[in-house]
Amino acid sequence: MDFDAVLLLSFGGPEGPEQVRPFLENVTRGRGIPPERLDAVAEHYLHFGGVSPINGINRALIEQLRSLTELPVYFGNRNWEPYAEDTVALMRDNGIRRAAVFATSAWGGYSGCAQYQEDIRRARAAAGESAPELVKLRQYFDHPLFVEMFADSIAEAAGNLPAPLREKARLVFTAHSIPLRAASRCGPDLYERQVGYASRLVAAAAGYPDYDLVWQSRSGPPQVPWLEPDVGDHLEVLTERGTEAVIVCPIGFVADHIEVVWDLDNELREQADAAGVALARATTPNAQPRFAKLIVELIDELRLGRDPARVAGPDPVPGYGCSVNGAFCTTACEPVSAPRPNAESR
Repeated sequence: MDFDAVLLLSFGGPEGPEQVRPFLENVTRGRGIPPERLDAVAEHYLHFGGVSPINGINRALIEQLRSLTELPVYFGNRNWEPYAEDTVALMRDNGIRRAAVFATSAWGGYSGCAQYQEDIRRARAAAGESAPELVKLRQYFDHPLFVEMFADSIAEAAGNLPAPLREKARLVFTAHSIPLRAASRCGPDLYERQVGYASRLVAAAAGYPDYDLVWQSRSGPPQVPWLEPDVGDHLEVLTERGTEAVIVCPIGFVADHIEVVWDLDNELREQADAAGVALARATTPNAQPRFAKLIVELIDELRLGRDPARVAGPDPVPGYGCSVNGAFCTTACEPVSAPRPNAESR
């Protein structure tokens, strides 16, 4: 399968204080989120000058990708400029006929996969009959470079702890929580199982036989059940058990965006400091050259007909074969009516 371009498709984020509230309204449109909740989330962005790190990280990743491929690389978002619809129209006008689409989510499920398929369909429809064919690359939660980057970041984080605490530090993986009704939407708990599978691979690669998997950044009314335990609640449990040091690995995110730098580097760190627990946070792939190389390898799997590169783990691999060439994880993923978490990683 030949390609004449690459589209990096992401969530989007504000790049100035005046953009924060319109961006959040885009993200939550149709969900009935009260204004006071938007005001509270807006404060997270305003703490960083109203600029989300996500667009800058994606642009840096695109530059890394351009150094590895001769294909033109385009950038489009779901919720903020550059919008996917505008980018695909530009691709059409530039004569692009078929592009590989890399979504900045490693996961299956609705928010991590199917909603990006909806973005692709919507952007192509907006571009009209001459829209380029857009082929979404597969999920990559078990790709060797994905596992390697997180394993290395855990080792680096451990090195930032006081030497006497490194050997006794508890490894905690975290990913964005979602409502339980959304978690079971694309097959039984597909997203949860994939995060758990990847955590197992990364922990093994990093040399940790024991670890925890928790969730973060939930929103919505408290009566709606979400994936648990919450990372803050889990830190309380670890503190009560006498844990002196924790390494937090945000495996559910591919960039250090607002929900990493606020929820973990700000709120969780304050909690850890108050409890006297040493906390080290592993970095995400961000714009590492290895992340760009991962994208090229995903493209070459389709372009050259190569077998998928995967780290060996327990069978069956959850969601194996999902999202290749526009396929949904299951037919249950196809309808549009699902809640949309406000995670920039999705």
